[in-house]
Amino acid sequence: MFYHKKRLQYFTPPEHPDAVYAKKLQELIGGPFGEMTVMMQYLFQGWNCRGPAKYKDMLLDIGTEEIGHIEMVAGLIAHLLDNAPLEAQQEAVKDPIVGAVMGGSKAEDVIMANAMNPQHAIVSGLGAMPADSVGYPWNGRFIIASGNLMADFMSNVQAESQGRLQAVRLYEMSNDPGVKDTLSYMIARDTMHQNQWLAAIEDLKDSGLEDFPIPSSFPQEKEKQSASYEYWDLSEGNESAEGRWAKGSSMDGKGEFKYLKNPQPQGPELEAPQPDPRLHGTPKSR
Repeated sequence: MFYHKKRLQYFTPPEHPDAVYAKKLQELIGGPFGEMTVMMQYLFQGWNCRGPAKYKDMLLDIGTEEIGHIEMVAGLIAHLLDNAPLEAQQEAVKDPIVGAVMGGSKAEDVIMANAMNPQHAIVSGLGAMPADSVGYPWNGRFIIASGNLMADFMSNVQAESQGRLQAVRLYEMSNDPGVKDTLSYMIARDTMHQNQWLAAIEDLKDSGLEDFPIPSSFPQEKEKQSASYEYWDLSEGNESAEGRWAKGSSMDGKGEFKYLKNPQPQGPELEAPQPDPRLHGTPKSR
């Protein structure tokens, strides 16, 4: 059961309408690393969790919090779209178009980047949508819920890192005190969530349930261990040899990194089987 409280977790309304910025803010709702993604990711990880109850409870706590974050961003977008004057939209695209033409860019591309999202008026009636900043609908394929908690928690660190990065960039793009204040709170929660997932990874490892490499339940003697810790230099230059990944003890503590300057292929040249005649592909010979 989910229970909704009308009061938001945190919210400061924008001081001025800005339909162009509302379009950009859609990324924090429906983008690959937006609030819809982390909400669904954490909830499905929690619903599918077979591990200790503390992990399931934590996943459902944070997944539920993310529902509230969507409502916060939706509120910002609604305020930014409210009474947004047509004149402001025209002014927003005037100079960028001139600059684009002088610089050889397509004027229509710049217009679309600096104009109001027409779907905000036509489809949602000046409200937020489950889509990203270019109107692409949110997709359930964005989420990771594998059933392996270590793999999931690693993915969650990445999701929160990208989400915080995008929120910080949007913070820098706005001069509205209300927008910046609300985003400042959301950025702070992203800080907590990054630390939370890192703590969960450490806790999971200390519990002895999971370790690296993921999945740790697969016996390493079944893999080609001669290749387990080799670093292959496959691009021009050898600066990569100076990195932590090319020498010393491996990060999982189970091997030693080995740098290969000129790695050689270890398999044969591939020759695909001849096509089934019933498929009418072109054979090697008649």
